[in-house]
Amino acid sequence: MANCNDEYFCQNKLLLEPKEASLRDLALLLFSSDLKFRRFVDYSDEHRRGDFNRRWLIFISVLLQKILLSCRKPLAQIGNALETSLNLLSNNGGFFKLLLNYLRGKVVRPDESSAEFRSVIGHVDWRLELDRSSRPGQIKYNASLSLMAAKLSYENKAFIEAVVKNHWNVDPSLIVVAFRGTNPFEAYDWSTDVDLSWYELQGIGKIHRGFMKALGQQKNGWPKEIEHGSDHLYAYYEIRRMLRDVLQKNEKAKFILTGHSLGAALAILFVGVLALHQEAWLLERLEGVYTFGQPRVGDGQFGEFMVDKLKRYDVRYLRYVYCNDMVPRLPYDYKSLLFKHFGGCLFYNSCYKGKVMQEEPNKNYFSLFWVVPKYLNAVWELIRGFIIPYFEGQDYKENWITRLIRIAGLIIPGLSAHAPQDYDNSTRLESSLSSLSLQLQNYQQQLHQE
Repeated sequence: MANCNDEYFCQNKLLLEPKEASLRDLALLLFSSDLKFRRFVDYSDEHRRGDFNRRWLIFISVLLQKILLSCRKPLAQIGNALETSLNLLSNNGGFFKLLLNYLRGKVVRPDESSAEFRSVIGHVDWRLELDRSSRPGQIKYNASLSLMAAKLSYENKAFIEAVVKNHWNVDPSLIVVAFRGTNPFEAYDWSTDVDLSWYELQGIGKIHRGFMKALGQQKNGWPKEIEHGSDHLYAYYEIRRMLRDVLQKNEKAKFILTGHSLGAALAILFVGVLALHQEAWLLERLEGVYTFGQPRVGDGQFGEFMVDKLKRYDVRYLRYVYCNDMVPRLPYDYKSLLFKHFGGCLFYNSCYKGKVMQEEPNKNYFSLFWVVPKYLNAVWELIRGFIIPYFEGQDYKENWITRLIRIAGLIIPGLSAHAPQDYDNSTRLESSLSSLSLQLQNYQQQLHQE
């Protein structure tokens, strides 16, 4: 094992730098098992050579990252234009009223900092109320609250405050920490999701570099304390400080961690760093971790570490996976690339029927065996969007922007399945969540015993 900079952070690593890779470099990667002369690969000695499957996955990862980064500006411009247009329409009451206001010279311009301004995610699913069929103290209530908070994390401060004040009646002794997920028009976020880079934490395991960096990893790893007062705030250290302050003032309070997509990875990694720092007092106040569309965070050793800590501190961990969502199937689960899920999952099919599974079906998104079933399912999801209001009520009616996303899912199956809309439907329509949660906890306990 390589030497460490501090007690935890090691230089055993595999780092990919797509900006340093030319197309020639990528082509040569496929024909040479020696990574020594690949300038876009930074590795420890034990990873100097790689079999073809491993090199092929590195090739795909770097190529996708290069494509995403090359599209960064136009993708952001499309996102900004779409977000502005959607808010312009909603603020003026639709297309025809917008046209009328334009003719009158009374167009209501969207203000990005106002409580009326929604993100694209917010326009996909307009629901703001918590699930009416659940009550505080129930697992279903906590799951619904977590999903709505994860969805709300995409919005601006004024919007969030208005929703919590006017639409939610939340127990003040239950604190929800929601990490913002992947911005659908941010190339860096998607690049992080497909990256295969990792660092090793001694005694903990190998963990995704991008997720650690997003959470607040320092140059020397994860020191327990850092100096405050700088212009840059680090998520892990700031959230931990705020939790300490709030929980000390209310001895009965507990907190929930949640997130969608990238935010889901940060939520469970936050627990891992708390455990690494032996923050027993905080972990004992943690009611549960609820993640939606979570990508893989680390290797098998990290999974064993997390299962042990979740059991020790009696933390409920519910990892939701909806149908063919592509993100839980990333980064690729291959024996030499190390990324693994842990603790099982609550898997929901396209009819929103849930069951506990060790791993979601088709665990790797690019599997050729699932190409046809994924496309057929994408067609069904588009059709389902038109008929579901007649079976479940108008709360489940999909708008035109959601249907456009469903159409995009016909081109890239699993893309539309990643939107919070289907996770929202899953938590609302699941009537046996308490039973499924208990099954999952029993499964996690069996893993701990093994």
